[in-house]
Amino acid sequence: MFTFLSGLLILLIGYIFYSKFVVKNFEISDEPTPANSNYDGFDYVPLSKWRNFLIQLLNIAGMGPILGAIQGILFGPIAFLLIPIGCVLMGGVHDFATGIISVRTKGAQVTGMIEKYLGKNVNKFFLVLIVIMLLMLAGVFLFSSGDVIADECFNVTDFSLSNPIMVMLYSLVLIYFITATMFPVDKIIGKLYPFFGALLIIGTGLILCGFLVKGVALQEIDFSQLNKHPDKMALIPMFFMTVSCGLLSGFHSTQSTIISRTLNNEKDAKTVFYGSMCLESLIAMIWAAGAMHVYSNGLVPENLIGKVNVVNIIADTFVPEYLTIIVVLAVIVLPITSGDTALRGARMIIAEAFNIEQKKIKNRILVAFPLIILVLCVLVYAKLDNEKFFIVWRYFTFCNQLISVPVLLIASVYLYKKKKNYLLAFLPALFMTFITMNFIANAKVGLNLNAQISTIFAIAMSIIVIVAFYKKYTKENN
Repeated sequence: MFTFLSGLLILLIGYIFYSKFVVKNFEISDEPTPANSNYDGFDYVPLSKWRNFLIQLLNIAGMGPILGAIQGILFGPIAFLLIPIGCVLMGGVHDFATGIISVRTKGAQVTGMIEKYLGKNVNKFFLVLIVIMLLMLAGVFLFSSGDVIADECFNVTDFSLSNPIMVMLYSLVLIYFITATMFPVDKIIGKLYPFFGALLIIGTGLILCGFLVKGVALQEIDFSQLNKHPDKMALIPMFFMTVSCGLLSGFHSTQSTIISRTLNNEKDAKTVFYGSMCLESLIAMIWAAGAMHVYSNGLVPENLIGKVNVVNIIADTFVPEYLTIIVVLAVIVLPITSGDTALRGARMIIAEAFNIEQKKIKNRILVAFPLIILVLCVLVYAKLDNEKFFIVWRYFTFCNQLISVPVLLIASVYLYKKKKNYLLAFLPALFMTFITMNFIANAKVGLNLNAQISTIFAIAMSIIVIVAFYKKYTKENN
């Protein structure tokens, strides 16, 4: 329990003190935000701080802080330290920097910021990559939303597209995705998300209360054996690819830029962006602790270890039966509330890239319709068999973490030009360069190189980033 509590303390101290250091370097302004200066009644709409906070939390959460946690804890108690440290030093910086820089560039999407700060050629590559990533995520969360609802509410055992129930559920979820994508942000998302966010917080709070009432068996960190993964997965890079939400996720940048257009005041940014990331990290740690307990006590069949079914076992273990419905509902809404904003984010990015005004419904349809067709293609491909699903998920995982690199570099360039402490973003950018390059070099879906060569490749790519950064921006300052 000491390791777990130490992680909670790191998270608390990090939010209280390190977030202030980050905010100080970005210098909060009293200038009108795009929500007010660019108000259009659709994407640019001022919302209250706490509504933005809950929307951002639901946008970034998805199944990540739960599924990633129950898989990440297989590496051992080291997860209780790496999750909060990663959140404070990387994830919180990433989310806050994206949101605040977007606010100061008229609500620009992440691709627009890449073009402004890293150049057009870099943006061309990441524009394609980010849209593909968002479509994969929307497709996967359409898949998982339907499956979770079918399992929890209808006790379905046949999850194939030949089952009419599954077709109906996928259709209903997709209709919601389209509605949330096409309607003004304050009409659907702004009204439903605060309720859904409260549901997630209460559901996770019930798990935590169960810890206190029933007690929880947690292992302590053993520095002589930091990695305890049963399949001998390498801690670096695999832990940082497995646990993204709650630690650092490139996907969050596409969501912070949605909220940058609804932020009423820059003073709200710390709570909305950095605070929601820290809360997501806390949620991940609580679910990781619950998973460790049920794993250690043999409550999970071997074939279910690391799978979403563990959620039900944790809920049944720590929450009274009459309250488990709250946890179940929280789990059901998570993939839905990230899938819809993934599609909305893709629409906004394409619209900005091709300068297509989005106030008119016909323009929104023009942009969204082909994206919806592509999401359906992802769903059908992923449903062919389990291996196809895992292929989509592995590529999404890589794209997700790779996208965090240019986002952190944007923050580095921004701070460097302002003569502020750019290392608070540049060092995480270098670390994630090493992690993502190491992963793709070693992975079977990548270059399939051995571990040693993959590490050398990752180091070389990190050095290239260092040289390119200083060569370009020191030259500009001279």
